[in-house]
Amino acid sequence: MALSSNTPSLRVLFFLAMVVYAAHAGKAAPKEKGKEKSGGSAAAPEAASPEAASLEGATVSGGSSDISKAGAKGDGKMDSTKAVNEAWAAACGKDGAQTLTIPKGDYLTGPLNFTGPCKGSVTIQLDGNLLGSTDLGQYKSNSWIQIEHVDNLVITGKGTLDGQGKQVWKCDKKYYCKILPNSLVLSYVNNGTVSGITLLNSKFFHMNVFQCKDITIKDVTITAPGDSPNTDGIHMGDSSKVTITGTTIGTGDDCISIGPGSTGINITGVTCGPGHGISVGSLGRYKDEKDVTNINVKDCTLTKTSNGVRIKSYEDAASTLTASKIHYENIAMDDVANPVIIDMKYCPNKICTSKGASKVTIKDVTFKNITGTSSTPEAVSLLCSDKLPCSGVTLDGVKVEFKGTNNKTMAVCNNAKGTATGCLKELACL
Repeated sequence: MALSSNTPSLRVLFFLAMVVYAAHAGKAAPKEKGKEKSGGSAAAPEAASPEAASLEGATVSGGSSDISKAGAKGDGKMDSTKAVNEAWAAACGKDGAQTLTIPKGDYLTGPLNFTGPCKGSVTIQLDGNLLGSTDLGQYKSNSWIQIEHVDNLVITGKGTLDGQGKQVWKCDKKYYCKILPNSLVLSYVNNGTVSGITLLNSKFFHMNVFQCKDITIKDVTITAPGDSPNTDGIHMGDSSKVTITGTTIGTGDDCISIGPGSTGINITGVTCGPGHGISVGSLGRYKDEKDVTNINVKDCTLTKTSNGVRIKSYEDAASTLTASKIHYENIAMDDVANPVIIDMKYCPNKICTSKGASKVTIKDVTFKNITGTSSTPEAVSLLCSDKLPCSGVTLDGVKVEFKGTNNKTMAVCNNAKGTATGCLKELACL
C-alpha cells in the first residue's frame, strides 16, 4: 500500500534524511593531491576563530592621543600639565603602536610623569613646543619630564623642550645652590630613540639617561648660554649601549658627561661648544660607583670649549672603580682651552681634599688623531695620581697647537704610563 506524504512516519524519515544530507554537505571536501602546491586551486582557508582574530588585531592596532584634544591649549599661558599627563596615560594604556601627539603651539606645563610599563610601544611626536613652568614649587623631584619603566620608546619631531631656565638661574655659579629640575629624564628605558628635537635652556641638565639600555640620540640640538649653571647637554649613568650621533650641543657645562656605570657608549659626529667638552666623569664622588668601560668618541668637533676630551676623577674618591678601554679618535679642536686632559685631582669649588687616597684606576686610554688649536699653551695635560698612576695611555697623532703667539705649545704628563707616536714633538711627553 502506498504511503501518503502526510503519513507521520514518512515525515520523520524525510526529516532524518535531510539532517544527514546537511551534515555531509557541511564537511570540507578533502584536498586533492597536488592542489596545495603553487599553481593549484587550493581550498579556501578556514575562517579564524574570534579569539585568534582578536589577538591578531591587538598586534597591529594603533592610535593617537592628541594633547589638544585632551584639553591642552597652545597659547603658552594656560597650564596644560593635567591634559598632557592624561594623554600619556591614554597612549600608554592601549595595545599596539600608539602616538602621543604634541601639535604646533606653545604648551606650558609643570612636572610630566610618563610612567610605564606600557601595553604597547609609544611614540611622542613633538611638533609643537613644551614650556617648563618657572614655578619651582610645582616640582617635587628634580625632573620636569620624567619617563620611566618604558620599553620601545620613540621621541621625535621638530619641536622644542624649553626649560625656561633663564628665569630661575640664580645660583651665581655657587656649587651648593638649589638643585633645579632636569628637562628630560629617561630612567629604566630599554630600546629608546630620541631624534630631531631641540632642548633649550634647561634649568639643570638638559637630558639625563639613568639605568637605560639600547638608547639612540640622533640629530638633536641642545642650546643654552655658555655661562648658564650646570646645564649639561646629555648626562648618563649606570647605562649601557648608548649611541649619540649627529647632535649639536652648546651649554654652560659638559656637552656630554659619561658617569659611573656607563658601558658600551658610542659618540660620533657631535659638535660641541660652548661648554666644558666631552667628559668621562666626574668619578669617585659617591659610594658604590660602578666601572666605566668601552667608551668610543669619534669624528667630533669642539669649538671654544673650556675642555676638549676629558677624564676627571676625585683624588679623595669615596668608591673604588676603574675607567678603562676609552678611545678618542678624529677629534677636531678649535680654540679649546684644555684639548686633551686626564684630571685625577678634580676638585670643583673646593668641595674635596687633595690629601685623600685615590681609589679610581684609569687605564687603556687612546687619543688618536686629535688636531686643531688650543687657547692655552698646555695642549695635553695628563695629571694622574701618584698613588694610582694612569697606565696604557696612547697618544697617536696628537697635533694640537697653541693659537697664541707669546708661548709655545706644551704638554704635561704626571704619573702617566704609555706611548706617544706621530705627535707634535712638544706633545710626546709619555
